[in-house]
Amino acid sequence: MFLPVATTDPAAVEAATQAAYRGMFPKGDPQFVPRIFGWATDCFTGRYADYQPIDARYHDFEHTLQGTLCMARLLQCRQAAQAIPPLPQRLVELGLIGILLHDTGYLKQRNDTEGTGAKYTVTHVNRSAEFAARLLGEKSFLQREIVSVQNMIRCTGVDAALSVLEFPSAEEKICGHILGTADLLGQMAAADYIDKLPILYAEFAEAAKHSGHKANVVTMFSSANDLLRKTPAFWDNYVKRKLDRDFGGVFRYFNQPYPDGANWYLDKVEANIERLRQRLQQAAGDTAFLTRPA
Repeated sequence: MFLPVATTDPAAVEAATQAAYRGMFPKGDPQFVPRIFGWATDCFTGRYADYQPIDARYHDFEHTLQGTLCMARLLQCRQAAQAIPPLPQRLVELGLIGILLHDTGYLKQRNDTEGTGAKYTVTHVNRSAEFAARLLGEKSFLQREIVSVQNMIRCTGVDAALSVLEFPSAEEKICGHILGTADLLGQMAAADYIDKLPILYAEFAEAAKHSGHKANVVTMFSSANDLLRKTPAFWDNYVKRKLDRDFGGVFRYFNQPYPDGANWYLDKVEANIERLRQRLQQAAGDTAFLTRPA
């Protein structure tokens, strides 16, 4: 359904996002996508203000690029399905900015020398919203546009209470749901998602040391293997429900042909989860197997 794009390559993801944006808005600003990718690249590579390059190993720049690519594709698929209400160009632009900035809360300032940005896992959504406000304020965005980006970023919180977010319009709410959907599917559909889960656990373990061991996602797992064992249930019992109920089932716009065709992203995630289930079965009696290099 989709041509392969190397999400390790910001230029490749930028080109794919530009193609989607120009496909949706042929008369749109041809410099918009290059401009916002330039901002994001500066932020994640230590070229913005007093921030260091990203040092979180799971929530790295590639993670953001995975979500951005997924969101650009989902926006274009929704428009192609002629969904109602249509999303205006400016709101789509704000959504793309939101996905590019949604994990800037993992960035550390230069005088922050303890640990990695993973220590901010519990607070990273609010930190990302604050970061976005600073950056977009410097870029002379209107206050209502900044709040819109912040609302969409807050849709990515694992325990986000979406019902209390004050979206001023149905269109903005839909765009926030698309952003939250893309954040989940972009990472879980990646070919190396299962192999990266031990790195995610390491981030959670670091975060737990800085969260006072409160009951939250970072304290749910006793080891990397425990996280791997619980991931199929996480997909079946949490993510699927969130995509369908909290995010209004916008993932279905990936169904090709729409509305009843195959869903490329869901198929990729299901294949990953099945591969993990097989690995779990093979690991019976071998506690080291799950995280042992292939």
